[in-house]
Amino acid sequence: MILSASEFTRRLDLDEGPGKLIITPYHKESQQPASYDLRAASDRLLPQGICTLVPTTEWVELPTDLAGTLMCRSSFGRRGVLLGAGYVDPGFRGQLTLCLTNMGGEDIHILKDDRIVQMILHEIREGNHGYAGRYQDSHGAVEAKGS
Repeated sequence: MILSASEFTRRLDLDEGPGKLIITPYHKESQQPASYDLRAASDRLLPQGICTLVPTTEWVELPTDLAGTLMCRSSFGRRGVLLGAGYVDPGFRGQLTLCLTNMGGEDIHILKDDRIVQMILHEIREGNHGYAGRYQDSHGAVEAKGS
């Protein structure tokens, strides 16, 4: 099941405990009917043909019963921007690092707080195992393993 805006709000408003969703800072204008728009943490240039790592402004904490799918917003997709690594495991905590590749015809400037990707949350039935990998508690853009 994909979470609706009202379920996002309900999960954000829960007291601490199972099922609590954290998106900090949360901006009401970023809430969409069935997704949440994540923003760029800083100004970035997306040169043609290059993968650029861009951290999100938001700190995200998913409970173990939610997973996220990330999709490039259509306004960037129409300019040729592709998003790599578009999955967020249940139990993840941190800023998300986005791999944005500009396949368009010109360099693209992203400004701090531009809404660049949509996070769609999916409910995991009987989710009880959370992410415990290398990217847990990420701050800023985190390079790939071995980099």
